[in-house]
Amino acid sequence: MVAFSTLSGLSALSLLFSLVQKVHGVSLEVSTEGGNSSSPLLYGFMFEDINYSNDGGIYGQLLQNNGLQGSSPNLTAWASVGDATISVDAENPLTSAIPHSLRLDVPEGTTGQVGFTNEGYWGIPVDGSTFQSYFWIKGDFSNNVTIRLVGTNSGTEYASTSVEVSSNADEFTYITTSFPTTKAPDGDVLYELTVDGELVAGRSLNFGLLQLFPETYKSRYNGLKPQLANALESIKGSFLRFPGGNNLEGDTEETRWKWNETIGPVEDRPGHQGTWTYYNTDGLGLMEYFYWCEDLNLTPVLGVWAGFALESGGNTPFTGDALQPYIDDTLNELEFILGDSSTTYGSLRATYGHEEPFDVTLVEIGNEDNLGGGCESYAERFTAFYDAIHAAYPDLILIASTDNASCLPSTLPEGAWLDFHDYNTADGLVSEFNLFDNKDRSVPYFIGEYSRWEIEWPSIKNSVAEAVYMIGLERNSDVVKMAAYAPLLQLVNSTQWTPDLIPFTQNPTNMIIETVSYYVQQMFSVNRGDTIKEVTSDSAFGPVYWVASSAGDNYYVKLANYGSETQDVVVSIPGLSSGKLTVLADNDPEASNTDTQTLVTPSEKDVTGEDGSFSFTLPAWSVAVLAAN
Repeated sequence: MVAFSTLSGLSALSLLFSLVQKVHGVSLEVSTEGGNSSSPLLYGFMFEDINYSNDGGIYGQLLQNNGLQGSSPNLTAWASVGDATISVDAENPLTSAIPHSLRLDVPEGTTGQVGFTNEGYWGIPVDGSTFQSYFWIKGDFSNNVTIRLVGTNSGTEYASTSVEVSSNADEFTYITTSFPTTKAPDGDVLYELTVDGELVAGRSLNFGLLQLFPETYKSRYNGLKPQLANALESIKGSFLRFPGGNNLEGDTEETRWKWNETIGPVEDRPGHQGTWTYYNTDGLGLMEYFYWCEDLNLTPVLGVWAGFALESGGNTPFTGDALQPYIDDTLNELEFILGDSSTTYGSLRATYGHEEPFDVTLVEIGNEDNLGGGCESYAERFTAFYDAIHAAYPDLILIASTDNASCLPSTLPEGAWLDFHDYNTADGLVSEFNLFDNKDRSVPYFIGEYSRWEIEWPSIKNSVAEAVYMIGLERNSDVVKMAAYAPLLQLVNSTQWTPDLIPFTQNPTNMIIETVSYYVQQMFSVNRGDTIKEVTSDSAFGPVYWVASSAGDNYYVKLANYGSETQDVVVSIPGLSSGKLTVLADNDPEASNTDTQTLVTPSEKDVTGEDGSFSFTLPAWSVAVLAAN
């Protein structure tokens, strides 16, 4: 017993309340009646080529600088083999889009194998699947070309094949080959192509747009790296927003993402200078994005360029009549996507192998037009794009790239959505738990990008903060239609932004780094209902936060403990008796999963509800999901 005689009345009550809380913790009662509809698209992905997430990442092509593209092409990633030299050749272009080739010069009197290697994107992940290699060759040559995948330092051979070639000096000849591989223990592997030097001594050969693919996700031609696609599949997201992001806008109008230069044969794609320091090949282009959506059952969210580029002092934003060519370009893009084969661009799509139109319902106009000088003109630009697109495709949902009222038309068009981005501190995300509680329910929101910002790796504390924020979004998922953690992917060898949801290496065995935030996204996305349920409690929100949903007879209660003390929880769901409890936690708020350590992983256990009452303890700094039925 505690004596209160020496305490003031207020202090005594405060102590009593804290003791009651310590004994009883948080009690939640989930209603099995009624509720608000939850968006079926709530959790998904935002993607752009940053951190070598596309080239070098999810795009399956493994050779770096394979087309010698860009305004100042060089020999990055290439090296010569044997008594020969290599150079960038502008005199023997492969195509107008790929105006340079790799020239191999072989001196007189050469013997032995000569050629070149490519080191890939900080290594080549040889995963033991059947690999494909494609290349173009020009020059008088009639013999075998040898391709090997070999350890950079060890010299260990993980693949070797010999392909018969007959080429001439007048035009490029296209060569394809496939070969088995042996799984390498790491990514420290080179691609090597050689010929018998004696056969070409005193002459030269040119090679254009060399490509190397492992077995891709769902065996899609020009497809995705399976390890990364599988990691996304495990989250079970609902949508994919592409192609960005800043990489949609470009630093200038000329270096924006141009849809029509990302379609058709890869040798006809010039690529473009990306906004994140490196050149983008655009091998993963518009149609590949849609195949990505089809293969992972994702709803496409297409970003279209809206007349504004990032570089200050450039020639954008375009307004008035100057905007019309870009509106027309967007309408052409939409016809390519949505038009049948009787239309000009729909027919073009059909010739590229997709007879039926793609399924698109969501289009975002621009990107973050509240930033970098885009705000003042965005109301005009958004209205012009909206009117033209809506007139041609009235069933499309059109999304403004900001929710900043000063950047938007005074009256938002009926049916338009708003995009809100939120990079924040951990405490900042928690403080915005109720951000959407009192928003106008007639205007839907897309949380196009959010995460804890300015840290290297997501720690448990930061990921719990994201979970608190997500619980707030899910509680309001009648008005918050979609939300995407960003950025999505990160090659740890070359990073422009941290943290990221899924860092990766080129090690075929341990490629994927499942961050703490990854597990939070997975737990929330996999356990989704279609109806948000009313929850009554004896406690206010904080440090424990919660949301409940249902889908038929299945109920999901998501909880986050943003604090250093354990919390006892009782969840009552009338009529339910069994379930599974998944918990992600660590007492150290800075615990994280990195490329050198894995400290935090989810645990699962079966739980039984006596008379519909489930009792468990939330550890410090934890995220939990109770799935009951």
